[in-house]
Amino acid sequence: MSKRSLSSLSKEDLSGKRVLVRVDFNVPLNDEGAITDDTRIRAALPTINDLIDKGSKVILSAHFGRPKGKVNEDMRLTPVAQRLSELLGKPVNKTESCVGSDASSKVGAMLNGDVLLLENVRFIAGEEKNDLDFAKELASLAEIYVNDAFGAAHRAHASTEGVTRFLSPCVAGYLMEKELKYLQGAIDEPKKPLAAIVGGSKVSSKIGVLESLIDKCDKVLIGGGMIFTFYKARGLSVGKSLVEEDKLELAKELERKAKEKGVEFLLPTDVVLADNFAEDANSQMSTIDAIPEGWMGLDIGIESVKLFQNALADCQTVIWNGPMGVFEFDKFANGTNSIASTLAEISGKGCCTIIGGGDSVAAVEKAGLADQMSHISTGGGASLELLEGKTLPGVAALDD
Repeated sequence: MSKRSLSSLSKEDLSGKRVLVRVDFNVPLNDEGAITDDTRIRAALPTINDLIDKGSKVILSAHFGRPKGKVNEDMRLTPVAQRLSELLGKPVNKTESCVGSDASSKVGAMLNGDVLLLENVRFIAGEEKNDLDFAKELASLAEIYVNDAFGAAHRAHASTEGVTRFLSPCVAGYLMEKELKYLQGAIDEPKKPLAAIVGGSKVSSKIGVLESLIDKCDKVLIGGGMIFTFYKARGLSVGKSLVEEDKLELAKELERKAKEKGVEFLLPTDVVLADNFAEDANSQMSTIDAIPEGWMGLDIGIESVKLFQNALADCQTVIWNGPMGVFEFDKFANGTNSIASTLAEISGKGCCTIIGGGDSVAAVEKAGLADQMSHISTGGGASLELLEGKTLPGVAALDD
């Protein structure tokens, strides 16, 4: 999916032009309404700064939360505008609505190099319906379109897909370009051996990814709660560990498919058990064939960590999606933290390490190792869908 990038537009192309930039500013807030993690805002800075430097009038479009097409005072982008202003070192004006008279007049008053943040685009019902009348009104504010919101690229919404029918050129921002280069590159043209580490609690949420990765990878390593569905499918007793009873046949099928294709399909050999799902639960280590009744697995064990480290040692590309255990509880975070440390180590030796969105990103950041990975994806669902080989509407809509 080779798409035209912002880097193809010169100062002459952009100076004085009104540029609509779709960004992903869906950041977490605390109870006081303060931003607790500004990673997504910082990730958009290269694109925004480039447009400022080239004299564009930068009009930012973003969503926040799920207001379901109605104004929700708790989901206004006011704290985002304040934080962006601090990061840019210049004022960032904000509109009352993403379209309408206030938006039009504030856009009309912009000077070259100004930045304007449109209010939450999901306050308008037409956004998630990809309503073309709304898309046309939004697009009328600008002349050029840049999509830098990889995290929303798997949605065909008015601000990600609809507006491209009314603006030209439509190009990828630098974050979008980087996401596609790493994630698409890892699937289409990886340096081999290619390994995927897939974790998380449920097989059902990762079916498409597992099927796709078994087709592409040399090694697939499985962790997290989903391992117990595989064990039960093998006929092992798993105590009161999480099992998806309706996915037992699928688990057998995935193992069979991996074997047929000659893919090394690794499941943990030991686990850390708890007597209940709590931070202060009693815990013990067990091999997978000796899990006692009344106990549940909440992390992979020490021997499994060694097994996985050995499997990753010769890899040239590694994609990681999903934690190895309940890393939010320190007692059950060793598996996830050990994998994060291992990836940081092999990254330093030239392996391309890609953290594919969601909880694995949180885990790597919690371990303080984010800056040692080759690429950390900003998209949860978008990363998964790209790894599954699906077309992302927000990417497909951009100029080739």
